[in-house]
Amino acid sequence: MYSRPRWLINKELVDAALGRVKADIVLINGILVNVYSGELLDGYNIAIKYGRIVHIGKRIDHLLGDSTQVIDLRGKYIVPGFIDAHVHIESSMLLPIEFAKAVLPHGTTTVFADPHEIANVLGVNGIRFMIENGKELPLKIFYTIPSCVPASTPEFETSGASIEVDDVKEILKWDYIAGLGEMMNYPGVLNNDDKVHGEISATLEAGLPVEGHYADPYLDEKLSAYIAAGISSCHESTRKIDGLERVRRGIWVMIREGSAWHDLKEVIKAVTETRIDKRRFILVTDDRHPEDIIHEGHIDHVVRRAIEEGVDPVSAIQMVTLNPAEHYRLDLEIGGIAPGRYADINILNDLSKVDIHMVMANGEIVAIDGKLSVGFPTREVPSYVLDTVKTAKKRYTTEDFIIKAPVREGIVKAHVIKVYEAKVTTKHLILDIQVSNYEIKPDIGRDIAKVAVIERHHRTGNMGIGLVTGFGFKSGAIASTVAHDSHNLLVAGVDEADMAIAANKLIEVGGGMIVVENRRILGLVELRVAGLMSTEDVYKVSEKVSNLNEAWRKISSLKTSPFMTMSLLSLSVLPELRVTDKGLIDTLRFKKIDLIEVSKN
Repeated sequence: MYSRPRWLINKELVDAALGRVKADIVLINGILVNVYSGELLDGYNIAIKYGRIVHIGKRIDHLLGDSTQVIDLRGKYIVPGFIDAHVHIESSMLLPIEFAKAVLPHGTTTVFADPHEIANVLGVNGIRFMIENGKELPLKIFYTIPSCVPASTPEFETSGASIEVDDVKEILKWDYIAGLGEMMNYPGVLNNDDKVHGEISATLEAGLPVEGHYADPYLDEKLSAYIAAGISSCHESTRKIDGLERVRRGIWVMIREGSAWHDLKEVIKAVTETRIDKRRFILVTDDRHPEDIIHEGHIDHVVRRAIEEGVDPVSAIQMVTLNPAEHYRLDLEIGGIAPGRYADINILNDLSKVDIHMVMANGEIVAIDGKLSVGFPTREVPSYVLDTVKTAKKRYTTEDFIIKAPVREGIVKAHVIKVYEAKVTTKHLILDIQVSNYEIKPDIGRDIAKVAVIERHHRTGNMGIGLVTGFGFKSGAIASTVAHDSHNLLVAGVDEADMAIAANKLIEVGGGMIVVENRRILGLVELRVAGLMSTEDVYKVSEKVSNLNEAWRKISSLKTSPFMTMSLLSLSVLPELRVTDKGLIDTLRFKKIDLIEVSKN
C-alpha cells in the first residue's frame, strides 16, 4: 500500500537485518522510547531498509554500506510516528492531500478517518473521492466506513445520500478500509435495527473493528448491550466515570481533545487518579481546525495536554502509537519502532514537551523543524464534489426567518436549545418567550437567538426553525453548510435580514461559513467541495478562518470554536434538543416537537 507488503519482502527484510544487504538509513546516538516495554533505551540504533525498520540494537556496523545515510541524533528521543485513531478530515476544511501537508510536520504519520461528513452529502462517491485524493501520500490515511448515513431517520432530517448494508459489504473490499465508522445510532443497536446490525455483522465477518459512539450518560446494562453487539471503541466519554466503565467492559477508550471538544481534562482522570492499566486508552482529535493545527499542533498537541494533566510521557506516547495500532489490528505494521514495522519515526528534542525535530514516514524524512521536506502530487478536484448547495429558493428573505405565534401579544412557552461552550451536548429548556404582533423575535438581553436549517440537497423546500441560547449574540447572523450530520444550510442570529444575507451568500459560493452584521459580510470561508472543504492550502484556509473568528467576536461573546459548536445544533442523535430541516427534535424521547409548548388546559 505504501511500500511492498511485508509478505512479499520477508526474505529481503531478513537479509537486511543480518547485513547481507546494507541499510538505507541508520539512526545513531538516540534514546529509543520503546512503547512495547515502556523503557527508555539509550544507545540503541535504528536501521531502515525498504521503508521499514529492519534492526534495533547496539550493534549496527554490519548494516553500514557506502550508500548508507548515518544520522547522529546526539541524545534526541526516538519515538514512533503518531497515530490519530479517530478524525474527520472534512472538519479541518482541507482536502486529504492538504490535510497531510498540515499534520505531517506535527509528527502525525497515520490517521484513521471517518468520512461520514462527505458521505452524508455525496454517499459512496464521497468516500471514493476522499480515498483517491489522499492515497499514496507520506501520511497513511485509513478509512472507516460511515455507519450512519443518514445519521437518523428520514422522519427527522433530509440527508444528501444514504449508505446501505450492501454498500458497506462492497466498500469492505476496498483498499485503505480499516473498519466500520462510529455507530452513532446506539438506539438502533439496542433495538436490534436490521440495517444497523447488518452493517456490524458484515464488518465483523470481514475481521475488522466496529467503532463506537455511545452518547448516553447511562452506563449500566444499556452500555453493556451496546458493546455486546461487537462495538470495540468509543470516543464519547466526557467524564472520568465514562472512561472507567467503558474500559472495564473491554473496549478502547478514545479520549477526545479537538478544536471544540475538550474532554481530556476530565476523562484522563480515569488514568491519573487510579491505578488502572493505561493500554486501553487512546488519544484522538476527532475534529481539528486549520488554525489550531498551525498554531497548536495536531495529535502532538493532545499528547502534550495529556502530559500536562499528569500522564507520564511514555504512556502518553503509547496512547497515540501502539494502543491505536493494536486496536485496529495493524500493530505488526505501524505503532512502534521494531523490526518489520514501517519506518514511521519522530525525533524529539524534548520528550515531555513533545518538541518535534524531525519526522520520518516510510523511511523518508518528510519534515524538519516544522517544515515539509518532500513534495506532494497535484490532484484535480472532480466536478461532482463541487457546488452541491441546491436549495429550493435561490434567494431567501427576511420573511423566511419570521416565527409566528398563536397569540398577538403576551407570553408563550417555547422549547429552546441551550448550547455550552466546547461541549457536544445541549440542554432542552422550556422558557417564557415574549410575543409581539403574533411574532417571536430574538431577545439579545436574554441571549435568545433564532436558528434555522434549510434543506440543501434535493430542493425539497424544507426549513426547520427554532430558538437557541448560549451563543451570546450581540448583533448579526452566522451561517454554515457544515452542519452535522446531513450538512444542510444552518443559519443563526438575532437579525432576520442578516440571516437571509448569510444564507444567500453561501448558496451563491457553493457552501462555506459566514458572519454578517448590519447587511455587511464580515468574514467568509468558501467551502466548495461538498460544502465542507476548501480547495486551498492550510495557510490560506487558516487565514480566512481567523478572519471569520475575528468577525464572530464582533457579534458574539462565545469564544471557543463557535462554528464547531454551531455545527452540532442539527445533529439529531445527540442529547438533548436539536433542530433539522424537519423542525425541532427531542433526542431523548426521539420525537419531533413543536417550537411553542401547547397548553394542556
